[in-house]
Amino acid sequence: MTENKMQLEEQVLTISSEIPKRIQSALKNAEESKQFLNQFLEQETHLFSSINSHLLTAQPWMEDLGAMINQIEEIERHLAYLKWISQIEELSDNIQQYLMTNNVPEAASTLVYMAELDIKLQESSCTHLLAFMRATVKFWHKILKDKLTSDFEEILAQLHWPFITPPQSQTVGLSRPASGPEIYSNLETLFCQLLKLQTSDELLTEPKQLPEKYCLPASPSVILPIQIMLTPLQKRFRYHFRGNRQTNVISKPEWYLAQVLMWIGNHTQFLDEKIQPILDKVGPSVNARLEFSRGLMMLVLEKLAADIPCLLYDDNLFCHLVDEVLLFERELHSVYGYPGTFANCMHILSEETCFQRWLTVERKFALQKMDSMLSSEAAWISQYKDITDVDEMKVPDCAETFMTLLLVITDRYKNLPTASRKLQFLELQKDLVDDFRIRLTQVMKEETRASLGFRYCAILNAVNYISTVLADWADNVFFLQLQQAALEVFAESNTLSKLQLGQLASMESSVFDDMINLLERLKHDMLTRQVDHVFREVKEAAKLYKKERWLSLPSQAEQAVMSLSTSACPLLLTLRDRSLQLEQQLCFSLFKIFWQMLVEKLDVYIYQEIILANHFNEGGAAQLQFDMTRNLFPLFSHYCKRPENYFKHVKEACIVLNLNVGSALLLKDVLQSASGQPSATAALNEVGIYKLAQQDVEILLNLRTNWPNTGK
Repeated sequence: MTENKMQLEEQVLTISSEIPKRIQSALKNAEESKQFLNQFLEQETHLFSSINSHLLTAQPWMEDLGAMINQIEEIERHLAYLKWISQIEELSDNIQQYLMTNNVPEAASTLVYMAELDIKLQESSCTHLLAFMRATVKFWHKILKDKLTSDFEEILAQLHWPFITPPQSQTVGLSRPASGPEIYSNLETLFCQLLKLQTSDELLTEPKQLPEKYCLPASPSVILPIQIMLTPLQKRFRYHFRGNRQTNVISKPEWYLAQVLMWIGNHTQFLDEKIQPILDKVGPSVNARLEFSRGLMMLVLEKLAADIPCLLYDDNLFCHLVDEVLLFERELHSVYGYPGTFANCMHILSEETCFQRWLTVERKFALQKMDSMLSSEAAWISQYKDITDVDEMKVPDCAETFMTLLLVITDRYKNLPTASRKLQFLELQKDLVDDFRIRLTQVMKEETRASLGFRYCAILNAVNYISTVLADWADNVFFLQLQQAALEVFAESNTLSKLQLGQLASMESSVFDDMINLLERLKHDMLTRQVDHVFREVKEAAKLYKKERWLSLPSQAEQAVMSLSTSACPLLLTLRDRSLQLEQQLCFSLFKIFWQMLVEKLDVYIYQEIILANHFNEGGAAQLQFDMTRNLFPLFSHYCKRPENYFKHVKEACIVLNLNVGSALLLKDVLQSASGQPSATAALNEVGIYKLAQQDVEILLNLRTNWPNTGK
């Protein structure tokens, strides 16, 4: 402790001698820092006063210099303005010179450059300069366009354009006249020069637009040379299908639609062979045939937009128009390759007023068709009843006609431009399915008393067929796309729970699920009614069999040949007759459900009402097993390989009742000694019992009377 104390004292002395040195060093540093700071402050004050005096001196110079810079900038702006005017005038003079020397290609190229300058100037606020530029472009564009158009029309006239007759009867156009190469060379030259005017033409010409309510997709103007080629056809169209001409009949839309298709067909070969190569050389990816079709399509759209309001409330005329438009669209897309993304007739039919009318008319005519199909004499007869291969579903005529009607409706609306319109048609289809289901239910209720009759079975086949077809449609790409669109709509409107949205998104459910569920429920109810009806007959026929004297029947050894119990005949005959009847009237899948439901009830009935309700001697047990395994089970062997597997209660009860006495005694002892143990289950499995519980087997063993007399 003393040594420790001495060490501590030495440490204290050392530290106490060092601390004053450190404090002195810190104070010295602080003094030096203070001196530096004072020096900096003095320098800052001096600099501040110098800068202020310099700024005061420079102020007048700054003001003079600013004024001069402003003047220079203004002069530069004026100079730039004058340069623009000079450039415009220079370009204008160049075009004039080129035209005077008949150098049209250079004039056209210069006009293109001028039009591009006009586009660049659009952001400028110099309105007068813009107006001057636009006026100059317009002036030269008109002169060049008129000159080129007249030359181009002259060449087209030499080629006998437009071709009014079909290609087979065209004498010129594609055949080569004597001066053919020269004509086509001139055609190409003029076509290319007109193409150069495209930029200025788009600047100056407002494209014809239908009202916004038709929601036509945005598209560039038809290229200028094709516009000129379309002019004579547009004149013909307006002459024949506007005003008071005999060809302008509101009830005959097919006239002008067929005319447009014929024109496209007549000119396709010329456009593909003569015009398309020119466009390919120039560079821009333009399809001559589609440009031509697009120009003619605008005539059709204008005509439709004008005609539809006049026949909107005449159901027959409106329906006829829609039919003709759909046929026109189909041919236009399939034969002439017109893309669905371009403006087409479906955009006009999608306009709100017209579309709602279309839905109403579609519903009205569909309901009329449903009335007629259900009231026809052949409504419940299958068209293919004599052709076994085709008639697997045994579909009545009314159900097949109805599904064909739905298929036709799908075909009519599948090319609509927007998903929201398609979804409205899908709702109409679902309403029609529901309406048809209700009508089937009403007819079914009238037939309830004859639930095994032909018409009742036909209704059941119809329900099954519609449900099956809808389930197939749910996997169709078109309806899967609609499901995705519906998912987006439901997500925005919060009309479905998160679970339902998730099921739709993961494809667990489909757009037809609600309908399919209702149809499946109806199918199950109808099958249950049939099963109950047959089961009541079976129970009636089994009354004698229930009263059979199972306790006193002769053993197998006492009979020469085992034969079917006489009292079982009515039961088996009823089963056989009804099974055959329904096998002929129901389709395979329905009949399979029917017999399996019936067998399930029959198995429980025989087990509970016949086996558990009686005692059996050796002969009785053997007779029961013979009746079941050699007569009842084989009735259903036509429908499955191992019918006994559907009669598990009966099959296993027969096993227990027919065990030889030794095995039965052994089993009884095991069950009593190992109740509920795995060994008891193993013992049951060993003799072929898997369905019956241990208690049931004990009850069945107690129903046996052929036990040895052991004094117990």
